[in-house]
Amino acid sequence: MKAKELVSKSLAELREEEARLRKELFDLRFQHGTRQLSDTMSIRRARRDLARVLTVAHAKDIAG
Repeated sequence: MKAKELVSKSLAELREEEARLRKELFDLRFQHGTRQLSDTMSIRRARRDLARVLTVAHAKDIAG
């Protein structure tokens, strides 16, 4: 997910995306802990996507 795509979304959509990514990250960590995850890079991607969403949401929140 690119930051340019996130800028065009509303704050409510960003919050929904944040919730989705947090659930996905939880599921990936759970799979990793039970040795069911083959693509460990997906955890890193999910963390970075979540950080992008939070950054854009924070910037929009400050801007008003």
